[in-house]
Amino acid sequence: MIKFQLVINLTNEQLDTPYRSGGWTVRQMIHHLADSHHNSYTRFKWVLTEDKPVIKAYYEDRWAELHDSKSAPILLSLNVLTALHAKWIYFLKGLSSEELKQVFIHPDGNQKVPLAENIGIYAWHCKHHYAHINNLIKRMEWK
Repeated sequence: MIKFQLVINLTNEQLDTPYRSGGWTVRQMIHHLADSHHNSYTRFKWVLTEDKPVIKAYYEDRWAELHDSKSAPILLSLNVLTALHAKWIYFLKGLSSEELKQVFIHPDGNQKVPLAENIGIYAWHCKHHYAHINNLIKRMEWK
């Protein structure tokens, strides 16, 4: 998860700085994480309540261009991530090894994704964007 202390004291100008040329802003990345992890949590529930569901993919790039992703206070998504990750962890701790083997079907190529694999993907996902933000902060010498 994005650690509050990395971003909480950034100015609006800093939050609206792209991490690379043509890339998302820090604000967009934080809102993207909340949107993406919310979608993934729902997918976990589908897997355990349906038989090999075909998930609904979405256009992350289009979501990042919506008004809330481009202008909402980051605290909204930081709070969502905090609560969602706590609930998700609680949920995951209750899963059996057999449940973790259950899969969803990703519509891009009909790829079967086991829940256990998806846990790793989303743990990496926050670290990946954290690194983008942290590298930008260092490069711009904001701290």
